[in-house]
Amino acid sequence: MDRLTSMSVFARVADLGSFTAAAKELRMSPTMIGKHIRFLEDRLGSQLINRSTRRQGLTELGRSYLDHCKQLLEQAEAGDALVEEALSAPRGKLRIATSVAFGSYSLAPALVRFMKKYPEVSVDLILSDRMVDLLEEGLDAAIRVGTLTNSTMMSRSLSPYTGVVCAAPSYLAERGTPTHPADLARHECLRYPGWSDGQRWTFSGPEGEVYVDVASRLFINSAFGIRYAALAGAGIVLMRNELLADDIAAGRLQVLLPNYTTQSRARQILWPKHRKMTPKLRALIDFIVETYG
Repeated sequence: MDRLTSMSVFARVADLGSFTAAAKELRMSPTMIGKHIRFLEDRLGSQLINRSTRRQGLTELGRSYLDHCKQLLEQAEAGDALVEEALSAPRGKLRIATSVAFGSYSLAPALVRFMKKYPEVSVDLILSDRMVDLLEEGLDAAIRVGTLTNSTMMSRSLSPYTGVVCAAPSYLAERGTPTHPADLARHECLRYPGWSDGQRWTFSGPEGEVYVDVASRLFINSAFGIRYAALAGAGIVLMRNELLADDIAAGRLQVLLPNYTTQSRARQILWPKHRKMTPKLRALIDFIVETYG
């Protein structure tokens, strides 16, 4: 038997004065009430309640033990209340993973708003362009680009990444401005593995799908590196528009091929399927979907 349950039964018997009254209140049979009392007495090796056909009263040990039981039960209830409170409001640490560029440029500033909204939540933001293992690395969630293939993960879809083709005015002054995707084959193009597949760039335009195999003498495995190279006039870049928006607005980069759109890529937030949906994780998922959905 569970000792804490038996203590609770003993305390009600003592307060109500009989097995029958306690059984009625606790919705147990008088026989089960008796089993709980005998369980405690057998553990203690002494009688807690004097039983007679007329009345039931506590022994001297029973009175002392009753005080101990009530203190312990009060502490247990306080512990339950603490856990219930912890589970009802977002609090505690969250570990989130995403790419270096998106995490630095977009997610980190957004998380400032999230943490102001939930002051009892702290965040470890892990920035990496490799494919992290959420379970192995103890992560609560990750934001990824691409289609979900792992059946151990749950996901919520976010707005897809869209790309923009840009170049610095200094490069265009030297090499000319392309007016059709096919013109890119004669230009210096900057490849970033986080966006394009190999050397082929895909566009949609008035004539439908257009595929261009671009020449890339400069390959950088960092979105920040590609951005700075483009700003320096190294060539034409295809990258997420949110990363280049400030440069475009300031005139440091010029948008090319306005009549063509680039291929979009799916984006989603993932979390382990079998991980308990705590208030802090639910709050994070809702925030990310609201911000990037």
